[in-house]
Amino acid sequence: MSPGQSDKHWSTVALLHETVTNPNIILKGTHSYYSDAYDDGFEQSVVRYLLGDEVSRHWKPRWKIDKLFISDYICIGAEAVILMGGNHTHRHDWFSLYPFADTIEESYQGKGDTILADGCWIGMRAMIMPGVTIGEGAIVAANSVVTQSVAPYTIVGGSPARFLRPRFSAAVTNKLLTLRIYDWPEEKFTALKPLLCASDIEALEHASQNYDMAQA
Repeated sequence: MSPGQSDKHWSTVALLHETVTNPNIILKGTHSYYSDAYDDGFEQSVVRYLLGDEVSRHWKPRWKIDKLFISDYICIGAEAVILMGGNHTHRHDWFSLYPFADTIEESYQGKGDTILADGCWIGMRAMIMPGVTIGEGAIVAANSVVTQSVAPYTIVGGSPARFLRPRFSAAVTNKLLTLRIYDWPEEKFTALKPLLCASDIEALEHASQNYDMAQA
C-alpha cells in the first residue's frame, strides 16, 4: 500500500465542495462526490491541465481559461480523468505539432468550458475530453473516452464513447427536464426523494404539483 493511502477504501468518497480549491472549478450545490479510493484525490488526479491548481494559481494566464462547471448530485468514479485545455498547444492543422515557445500563443486553441450537468454519473476510469458537456442524468460507462457532448438521460460507452441507449423514453426524459428537479429547493427535493428513487413519472409530476400548491 502506498504512503498516505492507508485510510482510503473503495467504500469512501470525497465531497467536492469540501475539497476543491481551484477557482476555475465552479461548483453548484454540496452533494457531488468523487470516489477517490485509489489516487490522490479529485483536484490532483482527475482534473488535468487546468490553471488555478496549487502550483499554477499565481501564474499570469496567456489565454482565456476554459473553466470546469460541476453541477449537483454528480457521481464521479475512481480514477476518472477530466482533461482540460491548459496546455493543448498541438495544432493539427499545422505541419508541425510541436509547441514551439515563440508560437505558443498562436498554437493554443481553447475548446470551451467543460460542463457536468446535474445528476450525471461518470464511470470509473472514464476520460472526459475538453469542451464536452455531459447532460443531466447521463451515464458515462467505465473506461470510456468522451469526445463529444452527451445528451441528457442517455448512456454512452466505448472509445470514443458512442450512444448506447436512452435511460428513459423521450416523453419521460422531456418531463424530467421540464420538472427541473435539480433546481428544486432542498426541502422539496428531500420531501420527494422517495419518488426520485423510483421510476413513476406520473407520480413524481403529481407530487411536485401538490407540493407547489401547498407552498403557494
